Amino acid sequence: MRIALAGLATSHPYTDARTLARHAELLVWEQDAERLRRFTDEHPGAKVAAGLAELLATEPDGVVLTVPNPQAPDALRAVLETGAPVFMNKPAAATRAQLDALDRLEITDRVLSSSVLRFAPAFTAARIDPAEVLSVRATVRHDVGLWATGYNPWQDTPGEGGGTMVTMGIHGVELLVALLGPAVRLAGAAGSVRHYEGLRSEDTGVMALRWDSGVTGTVEIIGVSDSEAYTVTVHTRQGSRDIVIDSGDDVLKGLGYEGTVEAFLAMVGGAPSPVPWAQTRAILGVLVDAREAVPAR
Repeated sequence: MRIALAGLATSHPYTDARTLARHAELLVWEQDAERLRRFTDEHPGAKVAAGLAELLATEPDGVVLTVPNPQAPDALRAVLETGAPVFMNKPAAATRAQLDALDRLEITDRVLSSSVLRFAPAFTAARIDPAEVLSVRATVRHDVGLWATGYNPWQDTPGEGGGTMVTMGIHGVELLVALLGPAVRLAGAAGSVRHYEGLRSEDTGVMALRWDSGVTGTVEIIGVSDSEAYTVTVHTRQGSRDIVIDSGDDVLKGLGYEGTVEAFLAMVGGAPSPVPWAQTRAILGVLVDAREAVPAR
C-alpha cells in the first residue's frame, strides 16, 4: 500500500505519518524545505516528489492532504481527479471564498475531513439520545501561544487560515455536530485577546449555536492553557453529563489520531467516508459564519 502525504503545512500530517508508516509505504511532497527535511529525518524511507502533480502521478492508494487553506480547493480538485480516497486535514475551509470554492467541487464519499477528536475513544464510546438533549456545550482547551511567536502565520491570519476561532473552534463544532447532526446554524460569536498580544486573531472565543430541533449549544475556545483537553457537556432533564477527551497515556489513541487513520485506511480498502460531507459542510459553514462575525484585529 502506498499513501501520499500531499503537504505538511501543519503538525497533523507528521502525527498521521507515525501511524501510517506501520501500514504503508509513504510518499511525500511539501513546499517548505525545512518542513520536508524534518519529515524525512523521521521517515528516511519516504519517497519525495518535487510537486503535487508528480506526487499524484505515482498513483497512490490514498492521499492525506494538508496545504495552507488558500491552496486547499485547487489541491483537493487535483486529488479528486485521481479518484483516490483522501483525508483532508482540518479545517477544509476557513473563509467564505474558500468555502465557495469547495462548493464548486464534486465532493464524493471518497473524501474525509474531520477533527480527529470525532474518533477519540472517549467520544466514540459515548451514547447520547439526541431526543433527550436540552442543550450542549463544547469546551476546547488548546494553547495558541506558538502563533504569537510568528509560527505558521497563515493559520493565525483570519483571511487565510481562520485564526483561533476556526482552527481551534472546529474541534468543538465537530463534536457537537457529530452528536446532534448537521441541521445547525450560528446564533452568535465573540472573540478576544486575553494574553497573547502578538496574535493576528484571538486567544479566546465563544460561539452560540441552534439546531433545527430547538437544541441550543455553545462552543468555548480557550487558547491560553497549560494543558490540552476537550469536554462536551450534555444537559438533559435528568442532569448533566461530561464527555472528557484528553491524551491520556497514548496521545495518538487518546486524541483520536489512530482512529482517524484507521477510518482513512478503511476508505483505502473501499469503504465510504464515515463522516458524510453534509456534516463537514455544516461545520465549515458555522465556522465561516463565526469568523465573519468576529472582526479581524
